[in-house]
Amino acid sequence: MRIGELSRETGVAVPTIKFYVREGLLPAGRLTSPNQASYDEGHVRRLRLIRGLIDVGGLSVATVREVLSAVDAPGGSVHKVLGAAHDAITPVPAARPEGLSDARRTVADLIRRRGWRAEEDHPAAEAMAVALAAFQDLGQGAFLEVLDDYAEACERIADADLAYVGRHADVEALVESVVVGTVLGDAVLTALRRLAHVDRSARRYEQGREGERVAPGAPGEDGQGR
Repeated sequence: MRIGELSRETGVAVPTIKFYVREGLLPAGRLTSPNQASYDEGHVRRLRLIRGLIDVGGLSVATVREVLSAVDAPGGSVHKVLGAAHDAITPVPAARPEGLSDARRTVADLIRRRGWRAEEDHPAAEAMAVALAAFQDLGQGAFLEVLDDYAEACERIADADLAYVGRHADVEALVESVVVGTVLGDAVLTALRRLAHVDRSARRYEQGREGERVAPGAPGEDGQGR
């Protein structure tokens, strides 16, 4: 197909496609004449991956180049490629709350305790340390008591995630699924957590048919919904 057809197929403007070619993100088309190039389904797939990384993953062009380099590296393992994609889409908070050093040790202890094959300086480990230090600063240090419960739940989620992306046979589709699935999956996970909170809060604190206790100030405390 010509570049105009590639644009219509993917919904990406022609100037943007040319920009991606100049930046080394998209391979150049096969020249059919001095002023014409031909593109194929490989270009369609790569272009969709680029848009997924930028539009859904929110990555910069430079970061996308790093991810695609891992995809194209000869002999690169799936684990290495997925790791590069995850590293690229994991933001590291700029905040540096007090107690960050202690929080980092807590995260490192958790990784060792769970037997996770993850580096202690992984961007996600640093992000978690910042969050735990913030908990401590706000007087919520007792949150550490449920940290292993969270870790166990996340292990099950990770198994489900990888079972989902594992349906794809080629590396490009795997990376696209990881990026899109992580970004959108985080949104789904947050929403599910909120819904579960609503359900469990109602079961635990509201007056139920079987005489569950009522939390102070809960709806229905006076029997009239006030």
